[in-house]
Amino acid sequence: MRKRILVVDVGGNNVKVSMAGRKEPLKIPSGSKLTPARMAAEVGKKAAGWKYDAVTIGYPGSIKDGHPANEPHNLGRGWVRFDYGKAFKKPVRMVNDAAMQALGSYEGGRMLFLGLGTGLGSALVAAGVLMPLELAHLPYRKGRTYEDYVGERGLKRMGTAKWTRHVARVVALLKHALQADDVVLGGGQTRRLKALPPGVRLGSNTNAVTGGLRLWDEERHPQRRRPAASRAPKQEAEPSPPSDEASSGEPGAPPTD
Repeated sequence: MRKRILVVDVGGNNVKVSMAGRKEPLKIPSGSKLTPARMAAEVGKKAAGWKYDAVTIGYPGSIKDGHPANEPHNLGRGWVRFDYGKAFKKPVRMVNDAAMQALGSYEGGRMLFLGLGTGLGSALVAAGVLMPLELAHLPYRKGRTYEDYVGERGLKRMGTAKWTRHVARVVALLKHALQADDVVLGGGQTRRLKALPPGVRLGSNTNAVTGGLRLWDEERHPQRRRPAASRAPKQEAEPSPPSDEASSGEPGAPPTD
């Protein structure tokens, strides 16, 4: 029988709680004082009466060996050493929140997911295999990182129009570097985009729930899964990444800041 999975998506502003078949997630206010013990207690109250066999937690940080590798930037402390299985009294699997949404967005081939939120989340899914990435703090331009330009700080510093141009350029660079066939943008800041970069599709918050469910699907055998025909790579030469020498009127030209 298929497991019934409770999906908990921990964010800087809200913790979203859902299961398969529920139209809208329940929301619990988050923030700098949210500890894992408080999170588990609040989820237990909100989901009282729900029938579930296991729990997936999407965590806003790095995961190593199924457990947080470091403390989150925007929440309270204690996440690294906390016993989640004991708190929920169920089997628990944890995954980076961007990776969870990426897994739920996957349709085949080699897909790059970029989460535009407070920072920059990233993950790659290839032939069904999920590979969390840490691209946010890599250098991008003028001593700043990718996150400094396409995260919330960049949006506030540059304004929507210029930020949108940088998002398009970062997508082009990372798609080329990681040889992705498909790019999905997720996260709360996507609603601020003036236009979508070419060949890019928007994700949905509901995909995080799908990803949380897929994490427990033992029948998927992702390493054997063939890419979906609709997402098979095109037999075309991959364009070169945008050049800093391109004129400002050309596609892919580096925006000024």
